[in-house]
Amino acid sequence: MSHPALILRAVAGLLALCPLWSPAAEIIRPKVVVVAMFELGQDTGDRPGEFQLWVEREKLTRVLPLPAAYHDVRANADGSIIGIVTGVGNTNAAASVMALGLDPRFDLSKSYWVVAGIAGVDPSAASVGSAVWADYVVEGDLGHEIDAREIPSDWKTGYIPLRKTKPYELPLLPAAERVDNCYQLNPGLVAWAFALTKDIPLPDDDGLRAFRARYTATPAAQQPPAVLVGANLASSTFWHGALLNAWAHDWVAYYTAGRGRYVTTAMEDTGTLRALTNLTRAGRADVRRALVLRTASNFDMQPPGLTAAESLGGEKLGSYAAFQPSLEAAHAVGSRVVHALVDGWAAYEDTPPAAPAK
Repeated sequence: MSHPALILRAVAGLLALCPLWSPAAEIIRPKVVVVAMFELGQDTGDRPGEFQLWVEREKLTRVLPLPAAYHDVRANADGSIIGIVTGVGNTNAAASVMALGLDPRFDLSKSYWVVAGIAGVDPSAASVGSAVWADYVVEGDLGHEIDAREIPSDWKTGYIPLRKTKPYELPLLPAAERVDNCYQLNPGLVAWAFALTKDIPLPDDDGLRAFRARYTATPAAQQPPAVLVGANLASSTFWHGALLNAWAHDWVAYYTAGRGRYVTTAMEDTGTLRALTNLTRAGRADVRRALVLRTASNFDMQPPGLTAAESLGGEKLGSYAAFQPSLEAAHAVGSRVVHALVDGWAAYEDTPPAAPAK
């Protein structure tokens, strides 16, 4: 088949996927894409999930159907900010971000991406209600596993890095073979976002104080919510407990070669970053403009006096101990960065903001 025929066929395929678009239609060039992972009900007017505060407070009133993704796109009046809901889990996230990135109605080549969602937090690092900018995002689902009842006595875990034969076996695979396992976010951009937001007061109340007071063995858990930087472990399995917390620390340290410290656990971010990496190769996005903000809705392990099973039994979507405060924190912290990028577009369109990484 000739090159012109291939081009016509590709355009026809895109038109079939996006019947509302024509070559003469408006091309939307958002300055920022806000990425949420779930919503509890409607986008407005009921009990909020991760998306609703953004829709209502940033006036994302325009609805743009995106049939190849999990959820429609929403945009503000001038298209400078758009938002999506990816669906839960790495697979949904990758599919939704790819659907948006390939849609011909959008030019995302200079857009910034602010992923803003809730997470579990390590009580040795921070308290519930805290907001964490990710410096590394590590994949938690790719590996080999044997049942816990068959783990050799000298192994710390039965979960083994992909293409290795025992836990944390060295040397690491070559970088080209472990690209799906670890993503480092743009250090200068992360440092800039942290510097801009580190002093934002975060919601706190008597309920949060009582909840975190149970974590008597971890002083960081008993502190008020704060903004910090740390690694996020992305696993579509909702895990919980002290032993898996220890695994998370080891897994993140292994794949970051000791440079990242595990702080939060969530379910989608390597899927999002994989899609953005591929879209960057295609000239459709720039993964160096991606930020991941995770706010702590719950601890990832039990407090003293409870078993992991008892603690997990109280963790249900929408009823996490710091669910509402974590949603408020995500918008309070994330929106400051979003507004700074939009307001500073003359400087940031061609050159991402940066602060010296520590």
